[in-house]
Amino acid sequence: MHQRVLKTLEFDKVRNQLVEHASSSLGRGKAEKLVPSIDYEEVVRLQNETDEAAKVLRLKGHVPLGGIFDIRPHLKRAAIGGMLSPQELTQIASTVHASRQMKKFLSDMAEETDIPILLTYANDIVVLADVEESIKNAIDESGEVLDSASDTLRSLRQQLRSREARVREKLESMIRSSNAQKMLSDAIITIRNDRFVIPVKQEYRGHYGGIIHDTSSSGQTLFIEPQSIVQLNNELQGIRLREQQEIERILIELSVLVGDHEQELAAITEIIGELDFMFAKARYGSRIKGSKPAVNNEGRIVLFKARHPLIPIDEVVANDVAIGKDYSTVVITGPNTGGKTVTLKTVGLCTLMAQAGLQIPALDGSETAVFDAVYADIGDEQSIEQSLSTFSSHMVNIVDILQKVDYNSLVLFDELGAGTDPLEGAALAISILDEVYERGARVIATTHYPELKAYGYNREGVINASVEFDVETLSPTYKLLIGVPGRSNAFEISKRLGLMDSVISNARSHIDADSSQVESMIASLESSKRQAEKELEEAHELLKQAEMLHKDLQKQVMAYYDKKEQLTEKAKEKAASIVEKAKEEAEEIISDLRKLRLEKSADVKEHELIEARRRLQEAAPVRVTVKTAARQGARVHVFQPGDEVKVLTFGQKGHLVEKASNNEWQVQIGILKMKVNEKDLEYIETQKQPELRHVSTVKGRDSHVGLELDLRGERYEDALLKVEKYIDDALLAGYPRVSIIHGKGTGALRQGVQEHLKNHRSVKRIRFGEAGEGGTGVTIAEFK
Repeated sequence: MHQRVLKTLEFDKVRNQLVEHASSSLGRGKAEKLVPSIDYEEVVRLQNETDEAAKVLRLKGHVPLGGIFDIRPHLKRAAIGGMLSPQELTQIASTVHASRQMKKFLSDMAEETDIPILLTYANDIVVLADVEESIKNAIDESGEVLDSASDTLRSLRQQLRSREARVREKLESMIRSSNAQKMLSDAIITIRNDRFVIPVKQEYRGHYGGIIHDTSSSGQTLFIEPQSIVQLNNELQGIRLREQQEIERILIELSVLVGDHEQELAAITEIIGELDFMFAKARYGSRIKGSKPAVNNEGRIVLFKARHPLIPIDEVVANDVAIGKDYSTVVITGPNTGGKTVTLKTVGLCTLMAQAGLQIPALDGSETAVFDAVYADIGDEQSIEQSLSTFSSHMVNIVDILQKVDYNSLVLFDELGAGTDPLEGAALAISILDEVYERGARVIATTHYPELKAYGYNREGVINASVEFDVETLSPTYKLLIGVPGRSNAFEISKRLGLMDSVISNARSHIDADSSQVESMIASLESSKRQAEKELEEAHELLKQAEMLHKDLQKQVMAYYDKKEQLTEKAKEKAASIVEKAKEEAEEIISDLRKLRLEKSADVKEHELIEARRRLQEAAPVRVTVKTAARQGARVHVFQPGDEVKVLTFGQKGHLVEKASNNEWQVQIGILKMKVNEKDLEYIETQKQPELRHVSTVKGRDSHVGLELDLRGERYEDALLKVEKYIDDALLAGYPRVSIIHGKGTGALRQGVQEHLKNHRSVKRIRFGEAGEGGTGVTIAEFK
């Protein structure tokens, strides 16, 4: 992309905002160099990277990106044998630690959600725990080499502390002596040139002997190292020198360790910088309330409620924009200051952001194309240095565009043909649009020339648009109207500002009939479009409510069938238990009878006992399990409408209504109809049930019970009887709640129904319906 276009469309400002969301200099460096890509595959990958990072932020709210430094210069110096400073080594250890934390974080996240791209980066991070541990064992976070770095260093520092203690002890005795107050400027021990000294007055310089290291600004105080501690200070200096040599040896050893792992550390730095950059893009997307656009390479742009990212969200007006499918050219007409240029920049900037892998400030479902080039001629390009007028400057830019534009280009013209004679400017604008259109490019152009209003009607693939103007408030609404050309509001504005009607009427007489009809037609189109948008919004809201109601109903039906199966299984188990108990009692009776026959020669025949046992066994119900039924239904069957089937996914039974397609059937499950793949269906063979003697059963209602009962027009007594029966049916159906419509009327029926429900043993609570449920004309009853 040309740098001039990036600046014209203010992509550099977006880039500056992105930089603020990086956690390290590595991420900031990548953000500062961000440019849109023209490779379709790369753009798709960049968008997926940002989307995965945004998913992680939504789930966790943060990522462990602290403690990251750009250690690449340190690695280069270590690789050629240089000695790194303690601070540089600390930065390396901190970066290695941060990469290890990030690897663990992303690996754990991959177990919770699907993040294949981020997981690949995490897997590429090499864990260099030995390097991190070696540095941290030798250097603390402030960059000081620790005593534990080596045994030699520990010993030297112990000697230093011992010698310093002896020196301080000797000096303390000097400054506490009886003459010290007279000879010393202050009773303190200080350090000059890394040696311990005391402040001695000028006139007593010969009393202590030794070496003078410094004087005060007035010359009245000398900082003297007394002769008695010169040898001790010399020993201290010797130990300090050996300490410094040992520290250098440790730093060189650690630098060699870093140099040995230079390639792995460089790779870690690159990966962690890339991850920081991805999460910076995700944070910026969250800031502008952006979304991931679908990307295509067919020149198609569809933006839903798109906003300019540099205008505050509470001020910007969102617009729907589409180009590249039914039409390739959009001509936005209308007066100045209406928001045409902002719309132009919004489309261009959203395209550049998408191609750079950024989320765009538009709703989900938006779509952007990957263009080889985006060209823009926007704003006042007057050049004083080149002595060019505004028109000439625009023409220079347009000539350059026409030399380069092709079928895979997006071209944005602002006030095309402006700055010259209106007739010539309009003709030139039409000619330029024709040329770009014939090249196959996608074009959005703004103009205030009325001649271009007819341009969209005369050419296929071209559509008019305008920005709405509110004549009541005398201000633009900045709302884009696709398919409606802009119209002049000069007469309406003048009238609102108080211009005399006679002047306005005279002005109208100077406009020909055709122009007047066009303006009336445009006004009608604007009104119709506003009405259509309002009705579409209401339809969307109703559809949303209907979908919610359908989902709720589906859940209730599924819960009903689950509960029904549980109750059926429980009833079968209870029946089997009762019969088993009866068989045991019968066996006891038969045993007693045998005893009676043997003991008292009772006239009871053996074959009669056998017959009695057989009849008892036949009376026991046979339970058919789900597995048995599945085996029975596993035989090959050609499905026909009306067949009883089981939907394996839901485990529910239903009937085939009709074949929806080659492999799908429409299945009636209770009150629901749904399309089900034939592989998910299991035929249930209808069999005659054996006659069960001495078994009484209770059958549920075959007819469907509605979710509401309408009592309007019913007599009071009949209504209460219907309520009682309806509640019983609803309870059998397993409904959690029902609606009873009684109307408003005098309130007698409403009061009677509510009193009856309050006293019903199965009703948990009642309430009036909400605004969308019928208000006070409906009572909602919830069951226990």
